[in-house]
Amino acid sequence: MNYEIRSVLADEWEKARELRLAALRDPVAHLAFLDNHADAVARPDDFWRERTAAASATGEGRVRQFVAEAPDGRWLGTVTVLVERPADEAGFGGAATVDQTHLVGVFVRPEARGGGVIDALFRAAVEWSWAVDGIRRVRLYVHEENARAVAFYRRFGFLPTGERVPMPGDTGAYEDEYELLPAV
Repeated sequence: MNYEIRSVLADEWEKARELRLAALRDPVAHLAFLDNHADAVARPDDFWRERTAAASATGEGRVRQFVAEAPDGRWLGTVTVLVERPADEAGFGGAATVDQTHLVGVFVRPEARGGGVIDALFRAAVEWSWAVDGIRRVRLYVHEENARAVAFYRRFGFLPTGERVPMPGDTGAYEDEYELLPAV
């Protein structure tokens, strides 16, 4: 499968919205995202414009969204990287204790799975993370029942930290934290 991994451009909000909505229609979306399709569809265009611009290479550098783009321009998958520093407001999983990045919004279209797209997206996200000044670890959270994602994260080198956070909405389910430390 041919594709290019790159950062989103500020004006690609319509493609970013379409891919996010596709992700939220995936059968495991309830395990993978803290969002739902109905809420996402209802968001105004300005939300998507601002979100995409902030995650682009011309944004402030606090967020970067990577996409896998097919030769025909179709986006096959995505991952977003959030920069988290101890002085920042606490996000999902609590406040950062070290300078770190947090990988979120991971999705590959079903027809592109198994072709290396996720590996290439993660390589780009992790390489970008290590290039950000002061970053000491890369983290992510995964639903305790998302075995497919856990298998990939472990294969990529992420290890469980033992930290868990309850899923929003008091569902009784948990998200487990995984981290990747720099190679020594």
